[in-house]
Parts: sequence; C-alpha cells; structure tokens
Amino acid sequence: MAESSKVIHVRNVGHEISENDLLQLFQPFGVITKLVMLRAKNQALLQMQDVSSAVSALQFFTNVQPTIRGRNVYIQFSSHQELTTIEQNMHGREDEPNRILLVTVHHMLYPITVDVLHQVFSPYGFVEKLVTFQKSAGFQALIQYQIQQCAASARTALQGRNIYDGCCQLDIQFSNLEELQVNYNNDRSRDYTNPNLPAEQKGRSSHQPGYGDVGVAYPQMANTSAIAAAFGGGLPPGITGTNDRCTILVSNLNADSIDEDKLFNLFSLYGNIVRIKLLRNKPDHALVQMGDGFQAELAVHFLKGAILFGKRLEVNFSKHPNITPGTDSHDYVNSNLNRFNRNAAKNYRYCCSPTKMIHLSTLPQEVTEEEVVNHVQDHGVILNTKVFEMNGKKQALVQFENEEEAAEALVCKHATNLGGSVIRISFSQLQTI
Repeated sequence: MAESSKVIHVRNVGHEISENDLLQLFQPFGVITKLVMLRAKNQALLQMQDVSSAVSALQFFTNVQPTIRGRNVYIQFSSHQELTTIEQNMHGREDEPNRILLVTVHHMLYPITVDVLHQVFSPYGFVEKLVTFQKSAGFQALIQYQIQQCAASARTALQGRNIYDGCCQLDIQFSNLEELQVNYNNDRSRDYTNPNLPAEQKGRSSHQPGYGDVGVAYPQMANTSAIAAAFGGGLPPGITGTNDRCTILVSNLNADSIDEDKLFNLFSLYGNIVRIKLLRNKPDHALVQMGDGFQAELAVHFLKGAILFGKRLEVNFSKHPNITPGTDSHDYVNSNLNRFNRNAAKNYRYCCSPTKMIHLSTLPQEVTEEEVVNHVQDHGVILNTKVFEMNGKKQALVQFENEEEAAEALVCKHATNLGGSVIRISFSQLQTI
C-alpha cells in the first residue's frame, strides 16, 4: 500500500457518479477540503482535512466494498500528500471559466440534436457555435458563447438539470478549448455566425475533426424504448442506449491466463458474442464483437476497471466496426452458450459490474454444497455458500473474498461440467447470503 496521505485516489468513477456522490461516501470519516474529478480517466482525487480521516476511510473500505450508484469504486492513498493548485489545474475539472462549455448528456432516452441544445442554451446568451459527438463517456457537445459570462450563467443554471422529464441529464464543465472549428451546418454541428456553410462534405458524411470518435448514430426509438422497458422503465445510470459501435478493444489482459473462451464467459454476461480475436502482435489485447451497440455499451460500462488474473482491464470501444472472420478469430455467433437468445429482458436486468458473489444455475438436482465448493475453490477464498431450489431447479450462491476471485471463478468455470450438467454462472448483486 502507498504511504499514508490525506489525499485519496478513487478509481472506476463512472460518468454517472457526481461530486456529491463522492462527498456522501467519504463525509462520515471527516471534513473533505478538496475534490478534483478526473473525468477523462474515470477517477477522482479527494483531500481529507487530516491523514487520520483518510486512514479511517481506507481501513473501513478494506472490509466493505465501496459502491456508488451500483458501481464498485476502488480507493487507495494518492501519491500526492496535498492537492496543490497546480495539481488541480493539471487534472482539471476545468473550473477556470471559459466561453466554451463541454456538455455530457446522461440517461439519454431521446435523441438530442443541435436544435434541441440550441433551444436549451440560447436563453443565457448568444450561442456562436455548437458541435455534438459520441465519445466513450457518452453523447457530448461543445457549446461556444459569444462571451464568457453567458457560458458561466448557463452552467450555473443548467448543471444537473434534465432536458426531458426524468432523462437526458446535463453534466456541464468549462472546456479548455479556445475556439470551435465548425465545417458543416447540419443536425450534428452548427455555426450560427456563418449560415452559408455546406450541410455535408461531398461523398462522405460529416465528421468534426478532433472532437468526437465517430458521427452520432441513433438506434430506432422503438428499440431504445424496448431496452428501457427491460430495465423497468429507465436505463441504468451512465448508459445512453444510443451507442452503435459493436466491437470492443480489451487491453491489459493477463496474456498467460486468458483465452477466447474465458473472454466469452465474461463478456457474454452483457450480450450475445459474435466473434473474439486475441491480437497476436499484442498478447495483452483482444477484440470482442457484441451483438449490437447497446450490448457493447453495457460491457464497456460495467467492465471498465474490473480486475482479472491480477490485471486491471482497460475496456473501450474499438475503431474497428467488426472482426473479420478468419483463422485467428473465434466465431460464437451460433453458440448455444450465448445468454441473450432467450429471456433477453431478464438478462439485461441482471447486468452489473463484477461482484464478490457468483450465482450458479442449471446444476444437477442431487448436487451437494461440498461439490459446488470443490468445483470453484481453486479460484479464491470462499466466505460463504448456499445451495437452494428455485422453481424446482437446483441453484447455488458462492461468496468470495473479493471481486477478482469471483470473476476468475466465473470465467474459468462457466459452461463447465459438474455432475453431468453444463453449469451457468453469473454475478449476483446480493450483498450477503
């Protein structure tokens, strides 16, 4: 463990997690004097008033997994003993006022266009330019006002507000850009000072260089509504439902322990797998192609920062639209082990980040607790187990000491044979047995 410090480093801070959420998590341990959100890295730095408060927090959370909005966060002492102004500026939430705002839209159940954003932001001053784009953080926009004071007023008035009732929540920061470059006037970008710009570049769709990864594409509304219905009317915090990229790049894998089937066992928790390819020239990298963009978004959201075989996974959308079939890729498109062929709505509800508890189903009727333990015990310290019957079918819960051990058991033992039955393993969101 790093040397004790009053500065706490928090990882896996998803974009749905607000500053207030972090303050609520750490306030029971003492006064918090500074908080810096590292949005680009999904991290935060938080300074307590004294070292003993920070030590109390870390000691408490060695035994209790800290979670915020259903997401596990990971904490350690920072290498900084104190957050200086330089560190705060370097890592920025750019709190230095600027006439350009960076806006992220969370819980995006309805498409947001340039016209919608202009309607929301123009009451606070003349909007000169507006650019929208899709990043791994979700749907984002850059909004340039004529003067800085208007941008500051808009941020104060609109931060945390919803565009539509119950969804499309605005997260607004000052950008560090000095001027937006807009090449086209269309539903993705607009220069209100130059109405004569073309709608598209001839022969290709518009793309704003340097801002987004790809042009924004929306799924059909009916599809988004059906997905939202599966989650009981609203998508999980931080999930937009608008991503259309199906292929994921996974890096920082443990090349000695991983293979395609183990990756399948993990990623199939979030959707059907089409193809998986381990990159031979980069043994710790792999590509995973999911059934659709929504399933890929779930996997990226819930697996970013997960630990597997001693390595913290980097999980991001790939620039490749798909994996080309070939001898170096494994095809799973027709696999009967894909979990979302039946009961897709039910499976979506079970999606979560890795937990310490695994749920085993399709067990043989006569299975014993001892047999279940023997089957998974080589992957970590088991704290508790329970074998039970649900709708006449044998099932089990196994609680490990930490998420990494549970994840290893899942990727190694899902779809293996126990007593003549091919067993199915998922993460359980239950805290205790």
